Amino acid sequence: MNAPPKQSKFQAYRARKKAAGLREVRLWIPDLRRPEVLAEAKRQAALLDRSDDEREAAEMMVRFTQESWDREP
Repeated sequence: MNAPPKQSKFQAYRARKKAAGLREVRLWIPDLRRPEVLAEAKRQAALLDRSDDEREAAEMMVRFTQESWDREP
């Protein structure tokens, strides 16, 4: 018995997911395993860490998170 080609197998899988109301999304993200990408991410994080705006935004997020947890039953 011949197996169906892989392409039709994946097409059927995607069709089932689509019929279930789902949508495929593909993301390209930075590869943090690459030293130059990791170094740039660290550099940018350090810049944000020294930013007053970033510190204020982080404190606000912490307050909102704590408030939402406090409201949970």
